[in-house]
Amino acid sequence: MARTTRSKAATGSASAKTSAATAPAPSNKSRYQLPSTAANPPKIFILPSKATSEARVVSLPNPRYDKPTRYLVCPETGIYEFTRITAPKSTPRSWLIDTSANISTGSEKEEKPDPKKPNGDDSEFGAYVTKGAELYLATSIDPVFLLLPALVSDEIARGEGGKKMFVESDDYFDQLGKASPHFSEILRWGSIRQLLESRMATVCDTIDAGGELMYRFSKEKLLAEMLSKAKRMSEKSLPPSMEEKFVAKALEAPVLGLKREDTTTTNLSASTPKVDSTESQSSSESTETTTSHISEASTTATSVADEATAAASALKASMQASPKVTQLQRLRVAFSFVCSSYFLPSQVSQLKQQLLEQKELVDFSPLDDYLAQVA
Repeated sequence: MARTTRSKAATGSASAKTSAATAPAPSNKSRYQLPSTAANPPKIFILPSKATSEARVVSLPNPRYDKPTRYLVCPETGIYEFTRITAPKSTPRSWLIDTSANISTGSEKEEKPDPKKPNGDDSEFGAYVTKGAELYLATSIDPVFLLLPALVSDEIARGEGGKKMFVESDDYFDQLGKASPHFSEILRWGSIRQLLESRMATVCDTIDAGGELMYRFSKEKLLAEMLSKAKRMSEKSLPPSMEEKFVAKALEAPVLGLKREDTTTTNLSASTPKVDSTESQSSSESTETTTSHISEASTTATSVADEATAAASALKASMQASPKVTQLQRLRVAFSFVCSSYFLPSQVSQLKQQLLEQKELVDFSPLDDYLAQVA
């Protein structure tokens, strides 16, 4: 009987091994293979709601860096520049973008993700993840900045003595069209040409020649226009980061060291003062004595705190900028910010020198005197 039992056990074990070998391996559906990194990953843009469907992204010369840059041009609402906003490198972030439906145009028609597109999106999930959390915000830009490369150029016709002559607007537009074919194209869109000519008139001298308006670039008008922008920017207050770093820190006077005199300090103990008591003293007398000691300690602490507060106030009031000086510093910072954002470095130096010479526009003498005292 024992031999038969062992035989049945061996047969059962062999049968189990055979069934395990022939059974298909379980499929792990939770495993997912990530797609390869896209060579041209998608970007997130925030466009103005007032821009029409005819708006297009074009390449125009950048006045600051003198190279082609992307802008959004709408035939009805004007021109917009893109500002790149990203998270700090110390805190990496990413975007999870859903591609299952087209929600940007307001259409109810769904767009199925195309697996052939090199955007790194997944046809199974209908979404993809970007490496960085960057986004591009479209904000209005004054078209006069885009005209600066042609306005300040020396290639425009000059008269005797090197003085610039009055020319048609097409002379400036043609020069910009050489650097960017897209510029010649947007001149045909709606009111873009009228917008450019109206902004050009703010920084140029104009003359009517037989019904045709002609333009001549004016450094004085350009300076007045940039100063007007800076005044509007600094009218109330600059953004908190700029206000703290370029206004408050720049006007902060050094703290003077004061010689400390030897003073007698009272050791204030947190414990209840010891009160001598006798058998003849009542509980009320003991309470009055304790309250008296605590009151004296509290008065001493208050006097020391008052002296420290008075000393700190004296240090703060040693030298402080007046509201006029503070406003002048804001104006100077705003003017430098506008110029350094849209002008070449050589042009920025010229504008700042012009501003110093033309004190009838704004006089920075009170600010310079205060900074000299701080130095």
